[in-house]
Amino acid sequence: MDTTTELLRTAAKAADDKLGTDIVALDVSSTLYITDAFLIVSAENERQVSAIVDAVEEALLKECGRKPLRREGRGSGDWVLLDYGDIVVHVFSSEQREYYALERLWKDVPVIDVSIAEAAPAEADSAGDGETDPR
Repeated sequence: MDTTTELLRTAAKAADDKLGTDIVALDVSSTLYITDAFLIVSAENERQVSAIVDAVEEALLKECGRKPLRREGRGSGDWVLLDYGDIVVHVFSSEQREYYALERLWKDVPVIDVSIAEAAPAEADSAGDGETDPR
């Protein structure tokens, strides 16, 4: 599950960077034999869905060397599915996510923590003006 968790966290971070919301990871490995986990992300509009999908694909390729095995819904703009084998990423418009309600359908499976850790802010110099000390 370590590889799965790494893929989920990488995809979740990429989605978060593009302002994806309500990011949830579900462990479906005990129920489905075709994948280990779902990552579900909401977007406000079709353009954001596309931006999130692009960011997830780029991050998983760059950081994990993974390309999607299958991509569904790219032209529709309101629900795109990226199948990576170990994980399946669902990027929904908010309306489609509410309509399909995958979390309700999979309510009995465990949630996987994919918390996005915030980087610690850089220490400001003693003057507090945000510039770094040239020493």
